[in-house]
Amino acid sequence: MSAPSPIGEFLARQVRLRRGDLVVAAAAGVTTAAATTLLLGLSGWFLAGAAIAGSAGATAVRAFNYLLPSAALRGLAIARTAGRYGERLFSHRAAFRALAALRPALFAGLAAAPPANSLALSSGEASARLVQDVNVLETVFVRRSAPWAAAAAAGSACAVIALGSVWAALAFLVGLAAQIFIGRRMAQRVTAEPGRDQLRAAGRLKDGLGAYLAAAPELHCFALTPRAIDALMAHDAALGIAGQQRSDAEAMLALLQAALSGVTLVVVAGLVSQASLPLAALAVLAALAGMEGVAGLLRAAQQQGAYREAVARLDAVLVNQGWAPRAPPSAAWFEIDGRLLGPGGRLGVSGPSGSGKTRTLEALVGLRIAPAGRFRVGETPLEAAPLGWARPLFAYAPQDARLVTGTVAENLRLASPGADDAALWDALADAQLDARVRRLPQGLATWIGDGGEMLSGGERRRLSLARAYLREAPWLLLDEPTEGLDRGMESEVVAALDRRLARTGQGAIIVSHRPAPLALCRDILDVSGRL
Repeated sequence: MSAPSPIGEFLARQVRLRRGDLVVAAAAGVTTAAATTLLLGLSGWFLAGAAIAGSAGATAVRAFNYLLPSAALRGLAIARTAGRYGERLFSHRAAFRALAALRPALFAGLAAAPPANSLALSSGEASARLVQDVNVLETVFVRRSAPWAAAAAAGSACAVIALGSVWAALAFLVGLAAQIFIGRRMAQRVTAEPGRDQLRAAGRLKDGLGAYLAAAPELHCFALTPRAIDALMAHDAALGIAGQQRSDAEAMLALLQAALSGVTLVVVAGLVSQASLPLAALAVLAALAGMEGVAGLLRAAQQQGAYREAVARLDAVLVNQGWAPRAPPSAAWFEIDGRLLGPGGRLGVSGPSGSGKTRTLEALVGLRIAPAGRFRVGETPLEAAPLGWARPLFAYAPQDARLVTGTVAENLRLASPGADDAALWDALADAQLDARVRRLPQGLATWIGDGGEMLSGGERRRLSLARAYLREAPWLLLDEPTEGLDRGMESEVVAALDRRLARTGQGAIIVSHRPAPLALCRDILDVSGRL
């Protein structure tokens, strides 16, 4: 038995929550399909009857009742318009509300995934899953009323055709069933693989675009921009080929459906040929409208390949949703390689590049699996606890200072959403960045660009440091906090950090290859050869 699909369960839950909107959308779809079928059939009857009356002379014209058919046509046209509007309104409202709940759940799943999964997922691929894969689900969700509309169209058409010939109605049902059966089977065969390929190709294109945009300065400096463009064009060509193959498959299905529809119409026309001309026109046009009414059902079948691929890709993300580590111990003491660190302790971590300094901090905050025997929090070995279990104990300023696109205040409040402006200025002062921010055009509200590109490398590092200061945690984990700073600024940052630690009573684990930050620490851990 296959494992249940998290996306399937999520959509089923959303269907239950949006039942009211979906029922109204289905009712509106039934109204639209029935009105369309009756409108086209009645139009044929009316035109044929009017033509016969006109050719029969003035007496027949005066006797012909055109008021009631005209009123019926107008009523059906209004019903069709209102039904179509209602179907679009309520089906899309249900879909948008469901997907508004899905995207945060997917983001939570990405954030809660094991580091081996989440950190390996590129930004382009993550974007593809949050955007294009979700859009596929939107299309399928919107089409949930298609079976009801198809049934209404088929039933209305069958009832109208039976006025001209019962055998014609039966032939119509046989032709319609054949069209649905063959169309769905063929759709599964010829559109499933192109649909999957198109989604994957779009993901590769977004992945490549994100990677090359991030490396744009280096590409310019080394004259590699043309090569990057060629690589992106290759991805774009692959996406174009996949899209063309899907379009070809859909065109072939459309041709097949047109052929089946044509055969069905010819048979219906032959069987109603003995009826009067108005009834024959009524039957043939109703049959045409009925087959058009099932087109939405067949188009939904053509989406199944892309839908299954999107579900499989999103299942891998949503499976992590709901992950939550148990509360860490209240005691803020732990061991690293047998060194006991209590509240307010200071430990420096040194070693050559690649020796495992950064990985030591990442293991503590749960960004990688802790090696056995190295870490103990309270009485619990860290490797025996869930990933991220001890994370609330730490405020982390990583070596690679990542900033979000936004303002200074928005970046700072990532660590403390409820912090007021006074707290932000205090953290900036401790990071020796307050004077620089005060000179910005809008102070804390200044936009710092994509990833903080309006700031220098040293300013981005100090903003990341200020962000860590804002988090209420008993320990600071600082990875190369003075990298990229000149000696004068480094000494000011280190002195301010010393004062802050003395004032707050926080402990600190500082990774650095520079002596000034390590001078704050009472103990030095050399991790050379450890990892």
